[in-house]
Amino acid sequence: MALPSSRLIRVSTSDKLGFLGTSARIGSSRSAASVENKRFEEIPVRYWNISIFMHKLYKNPSFLIGLSKEIKDLASDDDVSAVLNKWAPFLRKGSLSITIRELGLMDLPQRALQTFCWAQKMPHLYPDDRILTSTVEVLARKRELKLPVNLEKFTSLTNRSLIEAMVKGFVKGGSLNLAWKLLSVVKQSKRMLDPGIYAKLILELGKNPDKHILVEELLGDLGERDDLNLSQQDCTAIMKVCIRHRKFEIVESLFYWFKQSGRDPSVVMYTTLLHSRYSENKYMEALALVWEMEATECLLDLPAYRVAIKLFIGLKDLARAVRYFSKLKEAGFSPTYDMYRDLINMYMVAGRVGKCKEVCKEASMAGFSLDKRTLLNLTKLEKDILG
Repeated sequence: MALPSSRLIRVSTSDKLGFLGTSARIGSSRSAASVENKRFEEIPVRYWNISIFMHKLYKNPSFLIGLSKEIKDLASDDDVSAVLNKWAPFLRKGSLSITIRELGLMDLPQRALQTFCWAQKMPHLYPDDRILTSTVEVLARKRELKLPVNLEKFTSLTNRSLIEAMVKGFVKGGSLNLAWKLLSVVKQSKRMLDPGIYAKLILELGKNPDKHILVEELLGDLGERDDLNLSQQDCTAIMKVCIRHRKFEIVESLFYWFKQSGRDPSVVMYTTLLHSRYSENKYMEALALVWEMEATECLLDLPAYRVAIKLFIGLKDLARAVRYFSKLKEAGFSPTYDMYRDLINMYMVAGRVGKCKEVCKEASMAGFSLDKRTLLNLTKLEKDILG
């Protein structure tokens, strides 16, 4: 829903982003700090230890999250000032960003807005971009924030961190069309946001096959950047989306870029590339990656073993498939049903009925029941051998 006019977003070049409340001009943080220092100097020496502890509360996450819990427990007609006023002297710029984000997680966007509006009245707490962006992100995520009519003007006057907060909020709240619309205007104005913003939108859009055109356009935008800086998690997430869209060359490029950045790929990233090469039927290249993982002493997890065994089955390499099946169990993992089934099928192709029965028995002990097709094929194989 739209915010009341008294709390409408507005941007002014003369104000430090007067946003979500009455216009807030840059206050004198120095004078506020001197007042606090004077108060501290007036405290008797015997209370200094307590005072030092109290003055560190502004950066204590437990305390700041505790404030959000106190606000949550307020009666509906009580104002947040009932909680915040008593702690005002111990708060600093940026402190309440944690409290505001936590209120958002508690599904209390209006309390988050009230907290921001309270902070606006405190010269030693505002202006501050951290609580501003936190509030915007919460409201965007809860769909209580509307984009301005003139987006071009808005993006030209608004700083990057604020736009990023809005896009993050829209993405987390599932308002992907609004996030895309805002990013499109940003692109037209020749501005760029943090690469992680694009990664998160790509990840969400990638879940919908109908959005493949938007995904490809975002991937193209990222590929043109000289300042590409993605976390390993974001990079791996984009690689997975690219596999679903069969953009295997981008998967390879991202993996190469990540290694060139001087970082070591995790087992998840290795497995993602392995799955990409397997999906593209590049079995020999995938096999080379398995050897690289072994050479770097990368400890395989269950998904990695699963893809590796599928690879060996694709290569019709029964010996390696069996060896990795054994290594999987030695590592303490439990084989999945498809692993048992694929191994049984490989033994059937090799005509090894005894081994088939052995794996069937193990699968049964693990609680799996073989599908009818596999059982029929096994029965047919026995008859052919006996007949």
